[in-house]
Amino acid sequence: MVAKIGRGQNLTGVLSYNQLKVEKENAEILFTNKMLETPDGQYSVALLQRSFEPYLLANRKTEKTVLHISLNPDPKDNVSDEKFNAIAQEYMEKMGYGEQAYVVFKHTDIERTHIHIVSVCVDEQGRKISDSYERRRSMDICRELEQKYQLACAAEKESKHNQKAFHPVDYKSNELKGQVASVVRYLPKSYQFQSLGEYNALLSLFNITAEEVSGELHGKLKQGLVYFALNENGEKASNPFKASLFGKSAGYIELQNHFTTSKASLKESDAGITIRKAIETTLQWATDEPDFKKQLAEKGINVVVRRNETGRIYGITFIDHNSKSVWNGSRLGKEFSANVFNHWWNEGQKPEIINAEEPQTISTQAAISESLPTDKIHDLFDFLHYESPAYAGDGPSTIEGLGGLLPEAQGEDFDEQAFADRLRKKKKRRNNNK
Repeated sequence: MVAKIGRGQNLTGVLSYNQLKVEKENAEILFTNKMLETPDGQYSVALLQRSFEPYLLANRKTEKTVLHISLNPDPKDNVSDEKFNAIAQEYMEKMGYGEQAYVVFKHTDIERTHIHIVSVCVDEQGRKISDSYERRRSMDICRELEQKYQLACAAEKESKHNQKAFHPVDYKSNELKGQVASVVRYLPKSYQFQSLGEYNALLSLFNITAEEVSGELHGKLKQGLVYFALNENGEKASNPFKASLFGKSAGYIELQNHFTTSKASLKESDAGITIRKAIETTLQWATDEPDFKKQLAEKGINVVVRRNETGRIYGITFIDHNSKSVWNGSRLGKEFSANVFNHWWNEGQKPEIINAEEPQTISTQAAISESLPTDKIHDLFDFLHYESPAYAGDGPSTIEGLGGLLPEAQGEDFDEQAFADRLRKKKKRRNNNK
């Protein structure tokens, strides 16, 4: 079981985030502790908030008073509501919050059923409850609860994952094909993106790019995909690798299907709302391009900027590792388009962000992302702790370790392979005729 602890200032935003899932029937309230009760067991954000008001009014000097915890058993664990209630109560008691008001939500909107606990971290006298060694205590408590309730041990999985971390591909390596394979097989299965441009923005973090190719095969127009490794300047630095080398999931047809599926999925998700709010907040405080990228990176969001030869910004993409989604700036709204950032970073015209949302309405389901527990970025993204994607040419690559995390490679796409072979033969004939 993995525990994720978030702290913030916006209680309405956190409660709305959970309550909206209840209204969409993707969550339910399992348990309340020292909260106002209702005759029918139904709650609103306003009613839930009233239970926390005495604590917040008594607060002396704690800035981030809102506590938002998620407890995540392994998807294979079949945890009943009664067991979830017991786990939540024991966890809060052992962490020092047993006497606090708190509400437990069970989320069922993803395969991994889990619980969220909302509380405050100041007591009735307004004193902050100690968070000393919080992470270590939380991990120890999780291990105890795993044993007591016979849950899968997350520590063992985490240890294995930590051994799989890797870096951007090294175009000078003799194992380049294997490095590219590990990345392009993993990303489409884990991230949502709606266009080749967004896919390439994600690939660029690993010094890889994909290109469409077209030609004729048996009199029919065929389209395919090839991959290149990039050097430290973002230039192609390898021979092309045809997509069929890496299985169907990395090929042209499957990626087109992935674009369509991602578009439908993201349309129904709150990911776009959350990332827009994070960008708006960062725009208000960032001083320049490096500071903007650094602040968003700390929130688990990478920024990929594309410039032409004169330095003009013609594209900007945001990669959110919390929701595992990729967004072209203009897809999020015209106020996040490349032109806006070109005016700021090249012409000194910082954009003005006008937040039209009412802070007390239900539309604040993800208003303050810093208070929401977020999924840990997969260990393979450890290199993203740097302000910009690093080049791994100076050190040993551990990318091959990812192989154990991936399903077995699918068979080659022979139609696509034949198409690529045809292109190569046509190019050879042209060279011979010169």
